[in-house]
Parts: sequence; C-alpha cells; structure tokens
Amino acid sequence: MKRSGTADLPLHYGKVPPWLYERMSVLGLSIVEVILMDYGKDEVLRRLADPFWFQSFGAVMGMDWHSSGITTSVMGALKRSINPNSQSLGLYICGGKGKFSRETPSELLQIADKTGLNGTELVRASKLSAKVDNTAIQDGYQLYLHNFILSDNGNWSVVQQGMHESDGTARRYHWHSENIKSFIEEPHTGINGISRGQILNLTDSEAAENRKGILDISHTDSAEIMSDFSRLILPNHHDVQASDVDLRRLGALLYVTREQQPQDFEDLLMLEGVGPRTMQSLALVSEVIHGAPSRFKDPARFSFAHGGKDGHPFPVPTKVYDESIDIIKKGIEKSKLGNSDKLKALNKLHDIVTKTEKDFTPNFDIQEVIEEERQNSWRFGGKTVFGDAQKPANPKPIQLSLF
Repeated sequence: MKRSGTADLPLHYGKVPPWLYERMSVLGLSIVEVILMDYGKDEVLRRLADPFWFQSFGAVMGMDWHSSGITTSVMGALKRSINPNSQSLGLYICGGKGKFSRETPSELLQIADKTGLNGTELVRASKLSAKVDNTAIQDGYQLYLHNFILSDNGNWSVVQQGMHESDGTARRYHWHSENIKSFIEEPHTGINGISRGQILNLTDSEAAENRKGILDISHTDSAEIMSDFSRLILPNHHDVQASDVDLRRLGALLYVTREQQPQDFEDLLMLEGVGPRTMQSLALVSEVIHGAPSRFKDPARFSFAHGGKDGHPFPVPTKVYDESIDIIKKGIEKSKLGNSDKLKALNKLHDIVTKTEKDFTPNFDIQEVIEEERQNSWRFGGKTVFGDAQKPANPKPIQLSLF
C-alpha cells in the first residue's frame, strides 16, 4: 500500500461553534456534489487523499487554515452531511475521533451488507492502515482519529491523525486504495517532518524477519504504484503571512473579482447581483472544485474565501458564506433538472482567474488586504469564536485599490 501523503500541523484544541459547523456541513456537501457530477466518485476519494487539497478544502470552509483542527472538523462535517445521502451519492464515511474511530469495522460491515462489497477486506484495510501508521512506523505520533471513506464501487481513502504529546504537533496520514501494492513492505515513498533521531520502522525491507513475528498479515495484489508523495508541513504562526501564499495567484483573483469585473460576467446568471466580495469567495470555492493538484501548494490562500473561526486572516463573513452556499446549491438543483448553466459559470469564473494569472505581476501588500477585510467584516456578518465583528470608528471603503 502506498500512503498518498502526510501533513504536519500545529496541535490546536477547542470546538467549532455551531454557526460555523452548520455552514461547513452544507458547503462541504455542495462541493462534493459538484465534484461528483463533474468528475465522479473516484475523484472525490483521490482529492481527500491529497493532504494539500484537504488543507485547502478545510481553509475554504472557514476553519483555521493551518491547525490540526481542520482534520476532525472537516471529516465530522462531511460525515454528518454525506451519510444521510449515501445511497444517492454512492459515498460513505466511517469512523471519527476517539471512540468513534473504533466503530469503523462495524460501520463497514453494515455498509457491505447494503452494497454487496467484501466487508472482511474493507475492515482489514482499515485496521492495517492504522496499524502501519501507529505501530509499524513509530515516529512519536499516537493515532486518535481514523476515518475510512468508501465508495459503492469498493474504492476507498483513509484520513487519520496522530498526536505528538512532547512537542504539541499533529501528523495527518492519507491513504488511497488506488495505490495499493503492499501494506507492510516499503509502503512509503517518503515521510517528511522534524527529525528527532532514529525511529522504529518495521516497514523497512530489512525488517522482514521482525515483521513475521509481529504482524500476521499478508500482501495484497499489486495495482498502480504511486509515483509521488505529498508532504505538507505548516508553520507555527497563526496569522497569514506573505510567505504562506502564492501572491501571484491571490493577486490575480483579487484583481478579477474586485477591480476588473469583466463584461464576461454579465451573461453568468449565477453572478447577477453578486458583489465583488462574494465573487472572491466563489472563485476560491470554484478552484477547490476544478483546480489542478498543483494549485493547492499554499492552503493559506483559500482562507481568503471565508476567513477563519479564530479571526485569522479575518473573521468568517457569514453573509458572504451563506450567499456562496445559496448560489452553489441552486446551481446543483438546476443541474439535476438538466440546466447546468450556473455550475458551468462557476467553472468559467475559475478559468478567468487562471488566465489572468499568466501575465499578472503582484504589486500589493497582503497585510493591507487582510486589514481591509477586518475593517469591513461587520458589513458581512463577521464572526469568530470570540464574538461578532464590530463596526470600527472610522470604517474604510469596502473596495481597496490594490494595483
């Protein structure tokens, strides 16, 4: 088995406020539905197995862009919204944090009974992916979350996370059934993180004799071997800095949605009456749906869609968030009725931004953009875990001249 990637994250505690969790569930489901319609179930699994896309996905939903909390919150919100619709979507999410992770085998067996899939093999895959990351690789991280995402065609992904108690970091591990070769012999193309000296690695080829006495497992049939390994290490600082973001991509997006406002948008029914701030969020949501894998190397950029619950880079603009959800949901409903114009418009918005990037030179201060968002947060229903955004004594204009 080839692990598809890892992410090292600052360990954060706390709960997601209900006003954000509700919105995350709705937006997460909507994004998954559009990906299903445009690219299919296997693409949803592939993206969840990509640590960079996963982090960007969480950031666009208003979670702390760099913290360990993205994993538990995103998977919890998805499980809550996807499982009641599993029969129509063809996707199921099992497991969770703590005691819920231990329910994964029974959940998989129940799904197998409904779908005719091999429940024994699915349970085995779930247990082995956890055993490799928790026992065969002893890197100081103790697993506390395990989610198994399954499609009704038998393909699956695993998202699980461990905690390193001594240094306050978490490590997220991603797996994908597409890349199966072997669970126990050289399963990783690499693991990137902070060096702490020697670790115990029972998946090394030289540890074959040791494994025989420890793990009573066998090899799985060979499929496609993954050619690359995704490594994501996020910084300890909480604020969003210029070094965290691809300024050319962010600048092009701000230019298109705030300043250029091309006439191309006039024929996009989904954008009628939508202001530049909502267009900014929609452009980033569209990129999460339609963007190529190479576009997710800077997850912090996606926090410029709906901010973060802790106020970084700015409070969550709930009015904009709700408008984004409403537009996407209406597009999904119309698409089901045979009219896909609204969803095509969302894709067109992404295309316009990517074309603008080609000849774009960033010439702006990212901190000025963040400050402008904070100054006008009260206009957009800004919220954080600390309360509602307040109107400043001397509010600045909504639209900042950036270029």
